[in-house]
Amino acid sequence: MLKTFLTMLSYPFLVRALIVGILVSLCASLLGASLVLKRYSMIGDGLSHVGFAALAVAYAINAAPLSVAIPVCVIAAFFLLRVKESSKIKGDAATALMCSGALAVGVMTVSLTTGMNTDVCNYMFGSILAMSRSDVVLSVILSIAVLILYVFFYNKIFAVTFDEAFSAATGVQTNLYNMVIALLTAITVVLGMRMMGTLLISSLIVFPALTAMRLCRHFKTTILISAVLSVSCFLVGLTISYLGSIPTGACIVVTDIVVFAIFSFLEKIRERM
Repeated sequence: MLKTFLTMLSYPFLVRALIVGILVSLCASLLGASLVLKRYSMIGDGLSHVGFAALAVAYAINAAPLSVAIPVCVIAAFFLLRVKESSKIKGDAATALMCSGALAVGVMTVSLTTGMNTDVCNYMFGSILAMSRSDVVLSVILSIAVLILYVFFYNKIFAVTFDEAFSAATGVQTNLYNMVIALLTAITVVLGMRMMGTLLISSLIVFPALTAMRLCRHFKTTILISAVLSVSCFLVGLTISYLGSIPTGACIVVTDIVVFAIFSFLEKIRERM
């Protein structure tokens, strides 16, 4: 196993994938616990579809994909939060509308311009081979910024995650910190799309948190275990992808599913004991 891993490190594209993948996995796992507990799990899926539409438009106008996708996804995240507070349209309905609408815009843009070329497919299904040096630099900078902001606002994020009404009553600006969560989630989703693809990136946010919650009952323990599981599943999935020549995103998700099943089994054993 160690020999295989060292062999993988001899390939520059795999080194780039490791750097970005570990950082994005950490960001996704930390945010995942809050999103699952606040019932915002589908926001990652909604933002990934918006990201695909933004990337399609970026290719159509010959703009840098990430420079277009990140601000568009941030705006979409803020819009989703605002709509969720509305009594007319519920959060899940708004997410469904945004998913289908953004995907339709993306498909139309692709069909009217470049067609379904390799670059577009890489963003839809993920490809570690497609990550350039500039992608890695931007991803590292933004991932570190997400981690720093999460740690800095940890207490407030914890407060609005568990009891938003009480937090607002004690003077916490809940809308502001919900926006912070949305901002960090939007950045993480866009950064992970290169590796996981728009169709699978939401699983990187949801699975580690759900798995950790099978056995953990404290928020801090949950996010720590979630982070360890997320990075471990990424490394295992990347190794399986390398050995079997299978798409990386799919390998990571299948690994997450297996680990989730194991933790669910352990949870049932603990309950019986």
